[in-house]
Amino acid sequence: MTLRNGSRFTVSMHDVFSHGCHLLPDSIVEAQDYDEKTKRRTPSVDKVTGRRVFQCRVVDMDPELEGRSREVVVKILADRIPAPPTRTPFEAVEFDGLQVTPYVNDKGRMAYSLRATGIKAAARPIAKDAA
Repeated sequence: MTLRNGSRFTVSMHDVFSHGCHLLPDSIVEAQDYDEKTKRRTPSVDKVTGRRVFQCRVVDMDPELEGRSREVVVKILADRIPAPPTRTPFEAVEFDGLQVTPYVNDKGRMAYSLRATGIKAAARPIAKDAA
């Protein structure tokens, strides 16, 4: 198997958000690409699927993140802007077709980006004492 820059790996919601996540209000927006030459922004299109890219911010509910940032950006590949599932503030959500893309950031540290094919209301609430 050859791993190339930008390799994507399918993961489960539990693998990434073992204690669930909550959608930040009004955070679903169209992702934008910036062209250094022209100094213009254009709507982002996924290089692999050709679909439009939207992004949302969620709060990771993992209690072990105490004192660290819990905010995570998830890119959603869709033909039109996804709507918040229940339209309630800080609703618990899950993602369909979740994929992770690992990379090394500009500080030489391992990082990753998340992509999904859809967003929906969480199937069931996560217990507060979930391990």
